[in-house]
Amino acid sequence: MASDDIDPAETPLAEWVDRLAQAKGAPGGGAACGVMTGIAAGLLGMVAAYTADDLEARRAEERLSDKRRLAMRAAEEDGVRSAAFGAALAMEQGPDRERAVREATVDALSSVLDVGRIAASLLEEVRLLADIGNPHVEADLRVAVEALRAALEGTNHTARADLDLLSRHRAPDDDLDPQVADVERDLVDLAEARAECTRIVAGWSSE
Repeated sequence: MASDDIDPAETPLAEWVDRLAQAKGAPGGGAACGVMTGIAAGLLGMVAAYTADDLEARRAEERLSDKRRLAMRAAEEDGVRSAAFGAALAMEQGPDRERAVREATVDALSSVLDVGRIAASLLEEVRLLADIGNPHVEADLRVAVEALRAALEGTNHTARADLDLLSRHRAPDDDLDPQVADVERDLVDLAEARAECTRIVAGWSSE
């Protein structure tokens, strides 16, 4: 872990949020999306744990434990990438800075899309627990979906901003077109996951 970053899984919550509020950018929005994904996974895990008499719920609890750890690891990694991203932007103008900004932006895109993919993977657990989850913790399930929707929306905003920055620092021979195309496809997938969260929430609102 970079010396200018802190691990959200190992840092007291208040300290991590205080660091988020500083003009450092590490952690930043992508790491915050990772933490929101971890919160969603944690709440879903709680719903599964309260549904202990169901074999599928117990299996979901195990999967969600793994996904929660993945989300927190992705949040930490995004903070590390953000620190490198900030360092590139702080360089003096010139070809070296342009190259460093391109490389750091590509890394930042990869990092935040990792967060988004973990978040999207939680939808299968949402569908399952919406069907079999203990009704006494339905409110927690709803909070989990709202946190998940926020994480997906946040990854979209962050990735779009990174793409915009990358477009302003492209070079004719940078060979980044295939990676940009992959990012656009990933964003379509995340948009579909985000839309499903919205449909779930809308269904609850109509009850």
